[in-house]
Amino acid sequence: MKKTFNWPAVYLAFVFVILYAPIFYLMVYSFNSGGTMYGFESFTWDYYIEVFQDTRLLIIVLNTVIIALLSSLISTVIGVFGALAITYVKRQRNKNTLLSLNNVLIVSPDVIIGASLLILFTFIGIRLGFTSVLLAHIAFSVPIVVIMVLPKLQEMSPTLIDAARDLGASRLDVLTKVILPYITPGIFAGFFMALTYSLDDFAVTFFVTGNGFTTLSVEIYSLARQGISLQINALSTLIFLVTLVLVMGYYFISKKSGAGLGMGVPK
Repeated sequence: MKKTFNWPAVYLAFVFVILYAPIFYLMVYSFNSGGTMYGFESFTWDYYIEVFQDTRLLIIVLNTVIIALLSSLISTVIGVFGALAITYVKRQRNKNTLLSLNNVLIVSPDVIIGASLLILFTFIGIRLGFTSVLLAHIAFSVPIVVIMVLPKLQEMSPTLIDAARDLGASRLDVLTKVILPYITPGIFAGFFMALTYSLDDFAVTFFVTGNGFTTLSVEIYSLARQGISLQINALSTLIFLVTLVLVMGYYFISKKSGAGLGMGVPK
């Protein structure tokens, strides 16, 4: 049979080239000794060394990591219980309402969320800084965790819970020994996605940061406004690589979760 040309694959390749070409262009010139992005002279690590020698920048990196880890942990706990609450709502109308409210926070523009949180923090008297940024990151991370955990809860058979109760398990035992172990892949996936979003967020953080506290995304924006510096390229490259590792971690956890489900299906 005559083979047909694989146009979908060509289209996907073209889309990926368009998306990733600027990133690779930025990464390549982070090693340029010429100091510009117009002509590559020779390979150098100087700009990466500058990044690691900049004490202020390292403090900002530490702030970013602390915010990301704390917001991800807290939002994961809240998101798991939120997903459980949505799953066990009896009336379908109430369940759909809760899901809609959760999804609105995901699809809403970051500018709207950032401005709303800024008004809220100003109104209730929370000073802009570490606390405001942490609360903002928790706010937009919780819906992400809920979306990650819900499918695992929906896949779980109610007979597992019924069997545990028939064997005398308390509600706490059912939660800690049946439900949580089953949805662990979804919990880890939600944590990694929340961590990735927190590390990359700019728009919301830009609105709620202050008092000398800043994160990497806001700092990169400030540096870019001052002019072209390949230190920005080096810093952006490092952030991209960290984000890539986190996304790959989420992918392998999801893949492992799917494989585990497949192994549990009787033939």
